[in-house]
This record gives sequence, structure tokens and C-alpha cells, in this order.
Amino acid sequence: MQLAEVTGTLVATVKYEGLEGVRFLVVQPLDRDRRPDGEMVIAADAVEMAGPGELVYVVASREAALAMPEPFVPVDHAIVGIVDQVAR
Repeated sequence: MQLAEVTGTLVATVKYEGLEGVRFLVVQPLDRDRRPDGEMVIAADAVEMAGPGELVYVVASREAALAMPEPFVPVDHAIVGIVDQVAR
């Protein structure tokens, strides 16, 4: 799991079967100090509530596919949680 910030949305005109209704968001992975860590990625919104400006948890690979309502759809990253509070 990695901390990330949602920076925008992506509109897909054609989607794989099983991904209908799933939103795709642009996320910036962050390090422990909440600084950008690597390049932005596209993540499917498995929690169906994330939006631009929010701090979220993202999983990748097989875990991303398992997090979706329809398991094993072809996604590389998925948002699995929204961060309410960060303690230092």
C-alpha cells in the first residue's frame, strides 16, 4: 500500500467488460513526508468515493485487481482507502 494524492480524473471512452461505472483517477504517489515519489499513475477508484485533492491509499498489481467489485479486471493500480487523518 502506498500513500498518494488524487490530482485529477481520467475519462475513458471505451472500457473493458467489468469496468463499466468504475472511475479512473490520476494519483501522485507520496513518500512518508508527503512529498511526490515517482511519476503519477492512473488508479481505479475501488472505494467509489475518492476525489481530486484527497489523500488516499493505493495498491498495485494483483492486489489492485482483487480490490475491484468485479475481481481480476485488468487494472494496475486501485484506490482502496481514503485517509482521514495523518499523525506525526
